Amino acid sequence: MDVGRVVLVLLLLCVMWIQIQLCSSDPSDEACLTQLSKSLQDPNRLNWKQENFAKPCNDSTSNLQGAICNNGRIYKLSLNNLALHGTISPFLANCTNLQALDLSSNFLTGPIPPDLQSLVNLAVLNLSANRLEGEIPPQLTMCAYLNIIDLHQNLLTGPIPQQLGLLVRLSAFDVSNNRLAGPIPSSLTNRSGNLPRFNASSFVGNKDLYGYPLPPLRSKGLSILAIVGIGLGSGLASLVLSFTGVCIWLKVTDRKMAQEEGKISHLMPDY
Repeated sequence: MDVGRVVLVLLLLCVMWIQIQLCSSDPSDEACLTQLSKSLQDPNRLNWKQENFAKPCNDSTSNLQGAICNNGRIYKLSLNNLALHGTISPFLANCTNLQALDLSSNFLTGPIPPDLQSLVNLAVLNLSANRLEGEIPPQLTMCAYLNIIDLHQNLLTGPIPQQLGLLVRLSAFDVSNNRLAGPIPSSLTNRSGNLPRFNASSFVGNKDLYGYPLPPLRSKGLSILAIVGIGLGSGLASLVLSFTGVCIWLKVTDRKMAQEEGKISHLMPDY
């Protein structure tokens, strides 16, 4: 066999290998989608079929609703506004090529899995308008390419992690209308250089959250006006009571004097 034929055979083998790779399933994506389907209580709304998990991508197209592929891997999941119930599977971390995750406007409960830190290519994270609970995981800082974090209108508690201010690509951040507490990290509102600073609209609707750029919290004690009002009220009440006492004393005194005058006039002789 001459050199030309050897080269031709090798080229054919390479082409066949590439085709096999493109047609075969990525085991990470398969595990990711399988577990995500199990964590949702209404997977039928997605019309996801188990047989499609073995081959979720055909190069740049996908057989799964809401899944978008690139080079045979899932790089975007848009499952928003589908009335989905359930929780966010920590196995989403297996979709290691994922760049955008949108599960907004559903009825998802439970925590935000810290395991999402493994999505090192993630640029967009939108979990807004759900019923998610627990704290915002500081591990999200490991997703260094995050450009958008939208967690508004959930039931999240605890503080905002200081570490999120270290995400230099972060240009949109919204945690409004949750149950967050504590100070707003200055790393998000007083960023240096050309890094965007987030205003009050990113933080409103968290009654126990405080600090710039939110307005000062109202004092839970009595306001100055209330204290002055109480002082004036108590002073007026004291004045009324004092005046009433004087009036009663004068009346009693007048009565006694009248009685004494009657006794004296009775004893005096007539002229």
